Amino acid sequence: MLSVRPRIQQLQEYHPPLSRRTGLRLDFNENTIGCSPRVLQCLTQITAEDLARYPEREPVEVLAAQYFDLAPEQVLLTNGVDEAIHLLCEAFLEPGDEALVVAPTFSMYEIYAAATGARVARVQCDSDFAFPLAKVLRSLTPATRMIAVASPNNPTGSVATREQLLQIATAAPDAAVLLDEAYYEFHGQTVIPEIEAAANLFVARTFSKAYGLAGLRIGLLCGPREHMPALRRIASPYNVNIIALLALPAALADREYVDVYSEQVKQGRERLARELHQLGIPYWPSQANFLLVKIGPLHREFVAAIRQRGILLRDRSADSGCDGCVRITIGIADHTNQLITALRAVCIELNLRPKVTA
Repeated sequence: MLSVRPRIQQLQEYHPPLSRRTGLRLDFNENTIGCSPRVLQCLTQITAEDLARYPEREPVEVLAAQYFDLAPEQVLLTNGVDEAIHLLCEAFLEPGDEALVVAPTFSMYEIYAAATGARVARVQCDSDFAFPLAKVLRSLTPATRMIAVASPNNPTGSVATREQLLQIATAAPDAAVLLDEAYYEFHGQTVIPEIEAAANLFVARTFSKAYGLAGLRIGLLCGPREHMPALRRIASPYNVNIIALLALPAALADREYVDVYSEQVKQGRERLARELHQLGIPYWPSQANFLLVKIGPLHREFVAAIRQRGILLRDRSADSGCDGCVRITIGIADHTNQLITALRAVCIELNLRPKVTA
């Protein structure tokens, strides 16, 4: 009788709460106003012939490599960062190997690693959610073959420094070290220039966040020249659809759009932090386009009350170490205004307002 591998049956399925997402979307860290007008213009010019042909990835990879100051052989376009994670797991993990993740973090690292039969070791952050370098180094074993780090991290917004990441790569030369820089545009620090010197370092980027292309599912994986051919070998030759490939050059050409949007987000992040401080709501410093806040036992009621005011937030209370926490995406200034207005009202409604603001 046909049966699914026990390892797959045991996986915890990822269920993003995507249904009925009407209103101001501050729940999935998306660009709250969408992509560049240049991308929309590009999409209007797509022809029936474009859709009838198989997508050709390599010419766009050349453009992406130039944009990131890399050689084309160092770059692979992927079906979002999710596929980049999947490819790394398939390339470097065998049953019985060990994959190390820092918790809490993006759940797909653990799901893809566990699907290979590898053992996943979680390194739990302390309550301040600072990157636990010492714990990571102590957790390395001869079986460690992959280490996944998001910086800025989701859902905490905390970062690992360049020096910390290089120290890990040096300490674990037999492991693929993935740095997920999905929120780079809101932080500004990268280790992409280090991938030549560190032979086991890989960096993933997404065009879903600051670029506003989440619906097109396109990401980028870059790494050492000697290892990228293996990743290409196991990737589908048509993994990125033709619409995404046609849109990406237009998105990359409008750097000003991304810069202006990212600057509004960073300003909104500081403004929201000040507001939360005034309201007496604990939060953690973030270098991403969101803040993680500590609501406490009323976290579900808080998210529901905000939703009744037309704004979606993400309850992260089920994440490791995040009991009672809610994640709030930050968008443009007008959206931050709407958020703060709703936040003040809900804090009064739920008696979450120990301090009175002017």
